[in-house]
Parts: sequence; C-alpha cells; structure tokens
Amino acid sequence: MAFVEQPVVALFISLALGHLIGKIRIGPVQIGGVCGTLFVALALGQLGVTISPDLKNTAFALFIFALGFTAGPQFFNNIRGGWRYGILSFVEVGTVLLLLAAAIIMFRLDPGTTSGLFAGSATESAVLGTASDAIARLALPAAEVARLQSNMATAYSVTYLFGLVAIVVFTTQIGPLLLRIDVREESAALAKQLGAEDEAGKENGVPEIVSRCFHAGPIAGSSVGAFENSVNGVVTIEQVGRGDGFTKATTDMVLEADDVVLVLGRRRAVIAISERLGAEVPMPAGDNVPLVEREVVLVRSEAMGRRIRDLRRLASAEQRRGVFISRIRRLGHVVPALPGTVLEQGDVLTLYGSEDAITRAAPELGHLLPATSSTDFVMLGLGVVVGLLLGELSFRVGALNLTLGTGGGALVSGLVFGWLHMHRPHYGAIPLHAAEFMKDFGLATFIAAIGLSVGPDAFALLKQYGLVLPVLAILVSALPAVASLYIGHYLLKIEAPILLGAIAGQHCSTPSISALVSLAGNSTPVIGYTVTYAISNVLLPLMGPVVVGMVGLIG
Repeated sequence: MAFVEQPVVALFISLALGHLIGKIRIGPVQIGGVCGTLFVALALGQLGVTISPDLKNTAFALFIFALGFTAGPQFFNNIRGGWRYGILSFVEVGTVLLLLAAAIIMFRLDPGTTSGLFAGSATESAVLGTASDAIARLALPAAEVARLQSNMATAYSVTYLFGLVAIVVFTTQIGPLLLRIDVREESAALAKQLGAEDEAGKENGVPEIVSRCFHAGPIAGSSVGAFENSVNGVVTIEQVGRGDGFTKATTDMVLEADDVVLVLGRRRAVIAISERLGAEVPMPAGDNVPLVEREVVLVRSEAMGRRIRDLRRLASAEQRRGVFISRIRRLGHVVPALPGTVLEQGDVLTLYGSEDAITRAAPELGHLLPATSSTDFVMLGLGVVVGLLLGELSFRVGALNLTLGTGGGALVSGLVFGWLHMHRPHYGAIPLHAAEFMKDFGLATFIAAIGLSVGPDAFALLKQYGLVLPVLAILVSALPAVASLYIGHYLLKIEAPILLGAIAGQHCSTPSISALVSLAGNSTPVIGYTVTYAISNVLLPLMGPVVVGMVGLIG
C-alpha cells in the first residue's frame, strides 16, 4: 500500500476512479466526476494520505478564477438586464438561507456540516472552497478547524446525490406535473413561436442555411437589391451566372432573363421565395460560392436584448447582405439561433456567409474572436494574484467579519477579467477548452485534497445525524425550486420550458438541463438556464462565508 499512499499517486487514482464512477448513469441521473472523486478520496483518506494545503489552494484558485472568467460577460449583463429570469437565482439563495437557518436551530448543525449541506443540496461544489477558507479563518484551534472541514466534506458527499436526484426529478417530472403541461409539446410550440421550422429541434433547433441556383425568370429586369428588399432581406443573391461563368452580385446589378442566380438563406426562406423565381438548376461544378464560419463576441449595446430577426434594422442593406447567424454559444451552452431568439451581451455568434460579407458585418456586432489556442499566462497570473489580494480584504457587518477569501477574491477577479476580455478579445485570451480544463482539473484536485484530508471524524458525523442529512438535502434542493416555479409561472409569466431551464440553472445543475433538453426535444430550455446559471454560479459560492458566519450568530 506504500505506493498508493504517495500523495501524487493518491491524487490521480482519485481523479481516475472518481470520474469512472461518475460516468455511471441511473436513469437521467449521473453523479459526475467531482462527486465520484470525493468518494474515492474519502476512502483513500482512511489510509492517512494527505495532499499539501498549498496544492489544494492553488487548484481552487485556478478553478474559481476560470469560473469567473467564463461567466463574466453574461454575469454583468444578466444582473443589469436579465432580471425576469435572474430573479429566480435570488429566490434560490434566499430560500436556501432560510432553510439552513431553520436546520441550524433544529439540529444544532456546526459550520462545517451546514456548509457541506449547502454545497451538496445546491450541487454547487465551489461552495466548499469559499466555506473552507472561511472556516480556516475562525478563531479556533487547528484540530477543531480540521474537524469542521472534515464534517463539511462528509456532509457534502452524503447530500450531493440526494440534492442532484431531487432537482433532476423536479425539473423533468414534478415541475411539469404541477404546471399540468407536456414539456415536449410546450417546447415545440415555443420553438415555432421563435421562428423555428416545422422540423426544428433535430439539432438544437437551428434551421439549416442553404444555397441553391435558379433561373432569374420572373424577376428579370429588376435589380438584385430591389428583389432582396421585396422579400425583406430573408435571402441574398450571392452570385449571378451570366454567359460562361458566375460573378459576385451587387445590389445595383440588373438581372437579365437568361441569368442564373445563386440564392443563399435559411432553408424555409429559400423554399418560400422559390415560387418567385424560375426553375431550379444545378450549380455548375467549380463555381460554388466559398462560404465560411467565423465567431464574433457580441458587444454592441444596440443589439443586446433584440431578437435575431430585428438585427437587420440596425444595419444598412449592404452590411447585412449574405450573413446569417447559424449558432449562438452562451456560457458554453448552445442556444437556439432562431429568428425570435433574444441576444445577450457576451454571446458568441457564429456568422455564416462569404468571407467578405462576414468581414463587413462583424464590426457592427462586436469583435471577431482570434483563432488562437494559446493561453495568455500574463493575464492568468495577474488575474489570480489580483484575486488573492482582494481575498485579503475584510469588513464587519454587525457581529459578522466578512471577507471574500481566496475563493471569493479569485471569483470576482475572474469576472472582471472575463468582462474586459470580452471587449478586447485579442488580449488576455483563455481559449474555451483551456478554461474548461482549468475548471475541471482545478475543482477535481481541490475536491480530492478535501477528501484525502478527512479522517475517522466522517463516520462520527454519519452516526450523529443518520437520515437527517439526506432528508434535509432533498428539502433544501426541492423547496427553492417549488418557490421559483410558482413565482416564475404566476408572477413573472415565464414560458414553461424556459422556466424549467431557469430552475435547473439557479441550481447550477448541468445534469438537470441535459435531461430537460432531452425531454423537450429541442434546446429552448437553455434560454432560461444560461441566465440563472451565470448568476447562481457567482452568488452561491459567495454565500459560503455567509453561511459559516450565520452558524456563529444563530447556532
């Protein structure tokens, strides 16, 4: 066993076996690699294996900074303008704090157990980092601090699975039952309302963009621009075939009877306008228009809060010609790029069209993302250091001595640096996949270190509370969702698929949104999920020190 007891070996065994266990699926529920890692680390921790606290703190700082960096663009926008969905995140936080206060009074929970219950029930692992840091700052002996942190890890490992199952079952089964709806039917109707085609939903609700050739026929004698304006710009004549070859179309080009026009647009629009043209003809080999995709981050204030179909009003006829939004990425999730989809600041739009058209249109929306796979370590190092400095600040509110700590400081720093990068994407780049690795590896390493540090105290906690923790986990997970369901439906009038997605987001539950999208048959629930996810992913970790302080006040 000496080999296994080496810290590096124990760490990577925890990561490997933990993520293997995390792949086990029971129905729509999958515990995930983070919780699986904790289970394995708890077992190995009984051998006396420990990991340096410096590695644990480094891993968490890396994770929480990357979390803030990726959430920054959407977080500030949603706080400012996404209140209709974002208010549910505040419902989540307020309800959870009330339930935790009741549990503290009824069961005399200590700060570690309460923090673990909070993190596990809300399935927000980042709470462990901010709460652990707050516990370490308490004026207690080192042995007592270690015991409380052990209780936190144990309570989290017990409550996480129950909290996860509760929110998945609620969003996919209980919520629709209470609303008396069929999620698939409601989602299909909502997608159609947003402008989806009849067959929308096959691939994230995104209509296919096509190019087809027709004889000019009835539109001969009119200009290209006049024809495009007559169909409200839903299609573009990209090229005109005349004589022996094709030439690039311009708005003032007058079409002749024998011309062949290459029309570019969404499939439904192309089919709709084909009746106004002559017979369809095959595209001659070698004359296909070169179409490309480019990603642009949306920063133009006039475009934010507008639907895709309304963007043409912001640009001239020439600027909008031949460019289509084929995909929207928001917080790493694909949002349906339908004509009725509302755009938000920080959205990454995939533009589809000719190189010239995209180059012309992109500056009207924001900044083209550079094609880079390199991480700017200057920005990364500076951002983490700034976060650690912020974490050293503290202030008193009554009897509470509040501080952001390592986790809160790095989170706030990540939010600011992510927002700055959105406006200057050529500086301080952390590619999406690099940021995801930082989050996954940093959190898993931190969780493994927590689990390995837990000793026999874990079993003492389980004996003390028994079934109390699982029952509390279900209540703390489900009751905020119930409150949000009725507030969102009756007061905020949120469409049912978006509301259920927002409830999954306020809980930061990726398994819930995955199960919900599968049930819905399209990605319309993601519209609500991304707003509340961005806000809750920041608010919940910041509540870690608050919960620890709350126990001291009312325990």
